Amino acid sequence: MPDAMPAFVAPVQLQGWGVRLQPLTLAHTAGLQAAAVDGQLWNLRVTWVPAPDETTAYIDKALEMQAQGTRCPFVVTDAHSGQVLGTSSYHDIVPGAQRLEIGYTWYAASVQRSHVNTAAKLLLMQHAFETLGCAVVGWRTDILNTRSQQAIERLGAHKDGVIRHHTPRWDGTVRDTVMYSMLAAEWPAAQQRLLAKLQQLAPVNA
Repeated sequence: MPDAMPAFVAPVQLQGWGVRLQPLTLAHTAGLQAAAVDGQLWNLRVTWVPAPDETTAYIDKALEMQAQGTRCPFVVTDAHSGQVLGTSSYHDIVPGAQRLEIGYTWYAASVQRSHVNTAAKLLLMQHAFETLGCAVVGWRTDILNTRSQQAIERLGAHKDGVIRHHTPRWDGTVRDTVMYSMLAAEWPAAQQRLLAKLQQLAPVNA
């Protein structure tokens, strides 16, 4: 088992609006495999989702990063049925700057454009700003992933810029990465936007 996370970020369970975020473990392998099969997500060019036979290695890598203190991975499940819907993480954790990013996020095709991502983002941002005391939360995405960019911008995040020729995609090409951030002072307005959206998508906080 990985060593405990540094005090700034530790594994935790978060729940609300019909979703539950739990610390990711190898026990979630089959659930993540099923979620990825829903839409054959590993074929997407603009994000990295493991194929079924790569899922164990994917989780092992996430837990290795957790042990190093650079990532805190979650599995996202339906709060009522326990079905695995996808995954998300805190990553690029910088305790000295009270900074982390939210990423490594993907969901089964059947729950995309539902309340799931909005609820998970709200829970992660709320915990980051209000419990961990983050000064800033960041996001990064592929310049070709316009849907992700639009979703981040709808939160009210600030576009910091583009890092050109930044990191390889799974298909061997190299992407430009769009960087975003939100300061703690900007969080209350973003929270209200997310709550308003959830009132339309999933009005019961369960």
